[in-house]
Amino acid sequence: MTVKPGLITRLETILAGLPRAYPGPGGAVAVLKDGETLIRHAWGFSNAELRIPFSPRTLFRICSISKQFTCALMLDAFPDPSVLDADVAARLPRLEEKAPGALHLAHNQSGLRDYWALAMLHGSPAELPFGEAEAARVISGARSLQFKPGTRYSYANQNFRLLGDIVSDRLGESFADLLRRRLFDRLGMETAFLAADTRAMTDGAEGYEGDVASGFRPARNNLIWTGDAGLGASLDDIIAWERAADAGRDDPDSIHGRLNIPVSFSDGAPAAYGFGLARSQKFGRDISGHGGALRGWRSHRLYCPVERLSVVVLFNHLSDAGGAAFDLFAAAVSEEAAPGTGACLPKAMLGAWIEPETEILARTTGASDHSLRLRLGHHPELLTAQDDGGASDGDSRLELKADGLWLDRPKDNQRSRLTPIKAGAAPIPGRAGVYRCAELDAELTIADAGGALYGGFSGFLGQSRMELLEPVGPDVWALPCPRALDHTPPGDWTLIFQPDGAGAVNAVRVGCWLARGLTYDRVA
Repeated sequence: MTVKPGLITRLETILAGLPRAYPGPGGAVAVLKDGETLIRHAWGFSNAELRIPFSPRTLFRICSISKQFTCALMLDAFPDPSVLDADVAARLPRLEEKAPGALHLAHNQSGLRDYWALAMLHGSPAELPFGEAEAARVISGARSLQFKPGTRYSYANQNFRLLGDIVSDRLGESFADLLRRRLFDRLGMETAFLAADTRAMTDGAEGYEGDVASGFRPARNNLIWTGDAGLGASLDDIIAWERAADAGRDDPDSIHGRLNIPVSFSDGAPAAYGFGLARSQKFGRDISGHGGALRGWRSHRLYCPVERLSVVVLFNHLSDAGGAAFDLFAAAVSEEAAPGTGACLPKAMLGAWIEPETEILARTTGASDHSLRLRLGHHPELLTAQDDGGASDGDSRLELKADGLWLDRPKDNQRSRLTPIKAGAAPIPGRAGVYRCAELDAELTIADAGGALYGGFSGFLGQSRMELLEPVGPDVWALPCPRALDHTPPGDWTLIFQPDGAGAVNAVRVGCWLARGLTYDRVA
C-alpha cells in the first residue's frame, strides 16, 4: 500500500471535527486504502442512558445498505436471476399487467410503488407495528405499475424484500441462515446478522431522534425488515466487506465484481443504480455505494475502485452520514468542493409546476442568487447555477428554454418539459368530501374545517392524522406527510382535483415520487 504524504494527517483533521460537525450520541468511521485500514475509530455512546460506549464492534442497523447483501446472496445462489421471474409474478397475484422480473427488482426498475409510501395511504400512523402480515398485504395488493418495467428508475424497498423472500423459499432455508452461511462466514463478518425486528439491538445499542437544540431521545421503531433493510453489523463487519470489495475489484466472478457490472435501461441508456448499489461520480472518479437510514440511524459506505479507497460512516442519530463520508473521501483524494460559477439564475426558474409523466408537483425556491431548491422527490435538492445557464446537483438538472422549463433526471431515465401551474386562476369549488381508491381499497378525506381544508388517509392500517392542505394552484394542492413509518417521509402528496363536465370535483389524482398515479373517486 502506498500512502500519499499528508493523507493520514488530512483524515485525522476531518475525523477530529466529525463529532461537532455531525453532532449526536455516537458514531464510528473507517477509511481503507488498497484493502488496508487507515482509520478505524468510534466515539460517543451507543446507548447514552446506559452509558455504553460506541466501539468498532458495536452492532449497528445498516438499513438500506442491506440491499447489496440481498443481491449478493441472490447472485451467489442464482447466477442468472431471470430464473426467479416466475416467482416474482407469483407474489404479485393481483397485478393486471406483465410483472417485472428479478433483475428489474434488483435495479429498482420494477415500476412497483414503494410499500412504505403506500402504507401511509393505508392510514398508517408513524409508529404503527408493521410486520410480515402487513407487508405481504401491501405488496401483494399491487394491481398496476407506475411505469413499464425497465424503462425508468424509482426506489421501491419491497423490490429487495421480495428477492430475499424468494431466494429463501427457493433454497428452503431461512434468509438469516443463508446470509450467515453463504456471505458472512466466507467474508469474515463475524457479528453481522439479520436484525429484522427494529425495536431493539442485542448489545443494547440505541438509535436517537432529535438534535442539539431540542435534545436527543431514543427513537421508536416497530418495523420488521428483511432483504430491504434488515441487516445488523458492526464497523468491523463492514470493514471486512470493504476488504472483499477491494480484493474482487478486477475479478468479474467475485461477489463485488458481479454486483458492480454495468446496468442499463431497456432503451440502452446507462443506469445509475444496480444490484443494490448506487453508481455515481465524485471529483471525476467513479464510485459505488449506498446509504442506510431508519428513525434514529444513519449510515453510508462507498468504494472508489480507481483509488482503491473505501469509506464507512455509522451514526446512531439523524446527522448526514453521506455528507460525512464525502468529507472523508475528499480529504483522502486531496480534493475540495468545486467553487461556484458565479452565474445567476433567472427568476423564471422559480415557481410551481407539474411534471407531466408522473403528475407530481415540482416547486422551486431561491436559495441564493446562484442556487435554488427543488422539491420533487422525497427530499429537497439544492441545484446550483451552471455556466450554460442551467441549474444542477448532478442528479437533477433544470434548463430554461424558449418553450418552457425542462427537467432532466438521467438517474430516472426521464426528461420532460414541466407544466406551469396558474396560481391566480379561479379555484375549483366543492373539494371537501370522501374519495376512494379502488386499487388500494383506501380512502382520502378532505374536510373544510372553518374555512381551511385538511386531508387525511385511511385504510386497513388505520386512520392518519388530518393535515392542513397547502394550495398551490386552483386544482393542485399539497398534503404534507411530516412523519412516516420509514426513516424519511415520502414527501408531500400531490393532490390534483378533477372536475366533471359541470365543473364539480368528482375525483382526485394522488401521488408522490415513490408512489404515484393513483385515482381516488368521490364517494361522499
